[in-house]
Amino acid sequence: MPTVAAVPGLRVLHRSTNLRGRIRSFGGDQVVVEDAKGARHRLRNIPRAFAVDGETVLLVAPAAAAAPAGPSLQATASGALVDPDAPARVARASRLWVEGDHDARLIERVWGDELRDLGIVVEPLGGVDDLAAAVRAFAPSEVRRLAVLVDHLVPGSKETRLAGPATEAGALVVGHPYVDVWQCVRASSVGIAAWPEIPRGRDWKQGVCDALGWGDPVDGWRRVLAAVDTGRDLDPVLLTAVEQALDHLFVGE
Repeated sequence: MPTVAAVPGLRVLHRSTNLRGRIRSFGGDQVVVEDAKGARHRLRNIPRAFAVDGETVLLVAPAAAAAPAGPSLQATASGALVDPDAPARVARASRLWVEGDHDARLIERVWGDELRDLGIVVEPLGGVDDLAAAVRAFAPSEVRRLAVLVDHLVPGSKETRLAGPATEAGALVVGHPYVDVWQCVRASSVGIAAWPEIPRGRDWKQGVCDALGWGDPVDGWRRVLAAVDTGRDLDPVLLTAVEQALDHLFVGE
């Protein structure tokens, strides 16, 4: 199967949906295509998914030397390719909610450029105890989508119980199995052998800081956030959850 460099502006056909448009950004297994009306669609880049000039192809990352004159591409921390000189995108109605400020800042660290390029705002909730009510108040729809990233999404957890009603109210709820988003950062990136086990009932962040000699959680968070440069510093489970959220927010818009 022939390969074609996925440069921004390339006209493509998404074969399974018959969507035609130009590539806006490329992230390896993710392609954002802008249709004739200016709507952007986030699509999976798999073999035989796209056609160019009537020929089925596999899209690949453009080599820097082969990039055409025009938009200068910049790789984001999440691996997407965007035009850093493009005008600011007006924020969409759709939203990505996260539990707290640490979650939001970690998402910004890796996906911030891509989210700004695509016009999606990340909003911290300050907890998910009233998640279903908040989702109903948001009133998700096909043109106003909502994705929620939560911690500790495992069978039997409080978060999993709260996710059910929120899903019924129209949100996509994704998450990771860890008690706190700190643990989504690879231990090796932070410079430790493994995240310490903290007994149930004890504040997790403070327990980690005590076990590692990091001082208080403010000091600990500085260490954790500073350890993240790209998606390679994160556990794949978080990468998958965020990509699922982005798929939900962008498809069909």
